[in-house]
Amino acid sequence: MISTRSRSEFYSQRVRDAAKKASFKSLNHAGAAIRITARRSIRRNKKPSREGTPPHTRKGQLKRSLRYAVNKDKGSVIIGPTYTMVGRSGMAHEFGGKYYGRDYPKRSFMGPSLKKMENRLPKLWASAK
Repeated sequence: MISTRSRSEFYSQRVRDAAKKASFKSLNHAGAAIRITARRSIRRNKKPSREGTPPHTRKGQLKRSLRYAVNKDKGSVIIGPTYTMVGRSGMAHEFGGKYYGRDYPKRSFMGPSLKKMENRLPKLWASAK
């Protein structure tokens, strides 16, 4: 008769830490990719863009204001124009509405950027280590 003994240990905290680290990296890559896509959609032009197309920027300030930040604790990423650089104009462009007493038509740039990157995002987590 042949007998064997084995002992296994499962380090659940190590697995959780590794998964959290890989997810943080993937969120970072996703935030950067969506930000770049949004920046590329905004063109420099003195004339306003047509309704339904990404906004134009005269001096490039809207493009430069795009940032992203990853929240490790919540496992989320925030991407968009900084309030300190462009104020509420980014929101007026994205969703339409009043800004400095003028009506702005909807000229989304963040939503379409996310939609454009939608197919590539799962691949970031699949290859995460």
